[in-house]
Amino acid sequence: MTLPSPTAQRPSRPRTASRVAAVQALFQAEQADQGIETVLAEFIRHRLGDPPGAGGFAEGRVPHAEVALFSRILRAAAVPEPLDREIAAALPPDWPLPRLDPVLRALLRAAVAELGMADGPPAKVVINEYLDIAHGFLSEEGGKLANGVLNRISRAHRPSEFL
Repeated sequence: MTLPSPTAQRPSRPRTASRVAAVQALFQAEQADQGIETVLAEFIRHRLGDPPGAGGFAEGRVPHAEVALFSRILRAAAVPEPLDREIAAALPPDWPLPRLDPVLRALLRAAVAELGMADGPPAKVVINEYLDIAHGFLSEEGGKLANGVLNRISRAHRPSEFL
């Protein structure tokens, strides 16, 4: 079970593709009630890379993804409860976590997991990357909500980057 390929973009940048794949994998893990290691192995075997004749993004493939970054994001998001607490605290009061679209929930979990990596990219890079992905999968309202949540969480994780 995977999300359809984003229609607004076709990431050819490996790090962006890794993040797209992470959102798809987290979505699948939640929807199919599968463990992260199971989904990780499936994606590495069947969805990452572009074997000859596979047709790029056809059938949920993410041809340019870096396995190392993809794996790192998934493993950082393997236990969603701490991520969900952070996300819930950053949501507007009238938007409880269960009300979020499952794709938005997967995207926020991946982004928050990456923001929690001490040696990860700058927070603004993480925010921009996931907002680009949001534009491919979500409505404008979902993108705006993601932007607000990620800004709040980024400032909490890395306040020195926002001085």
